[in-house]
Amino acid sequence: MSKSDQSVLRQFSIMIGGLVVLTVVLILAALAIHEHEPKETNPKQPARVSARLAPDGAVYAGNTGRAAMQVAADVAAKAAASQVAYGGTTDGKAIYDHLCTSCHGSGVAGAPKTGDKAAWGPRLAQGIDTLVKHAIDGYHGPDGNFMPPKGGNPALTAEQVTNAVHWLADQAK
Repeated sequence: MSKSDQSVLRQFSIMIGGLVVLTVVLILAALAIHEHEPKETNPKQPARVSARLAPDGAVYAGNTGRAAMQVAADVAAKAAASQVAYGGTTDGKAIYDHLCTSCHGSGVAGAPKTGDKAAWGPRLAQGIDTLVKHAIDGYHGPDGNFMPPKGGNPALTAEQVTNAVHWLADQAK
């Protein structure tokens, strides 16, 4: 082997060795950067991404489609019912027992106590429609009493609030 061949071989070996060292350094740097990458901070993010990627609608055809459409409608109805307070019950007493009793049982925030005819008299004189409106929309009375909208539970429907108000009014008559 001539001197020029040895020189080329030595330079080539140095270049290959340098590239190997550079590769190792880049791999170690990538690993170090990856370990310090911040983790996902919002645990609900995967569910949000799935919801955004879900199809907007569905196509149902034939008997199989009819059955699938019925199942989808049942699931949607159950999901909608789960968003209504107290399982969707419209029993005024049940709603009172779950929510209204916390204030109207003890008179908190100037709330008239259940069955107190003297406290309920002026309110009943305004009419049941006014009481229902105040219960649904909320009310700040002139004497400092306070009724939060829907008793503080926005999941209540207007029908549920109306039935609870009627039940409360019946207790004061």
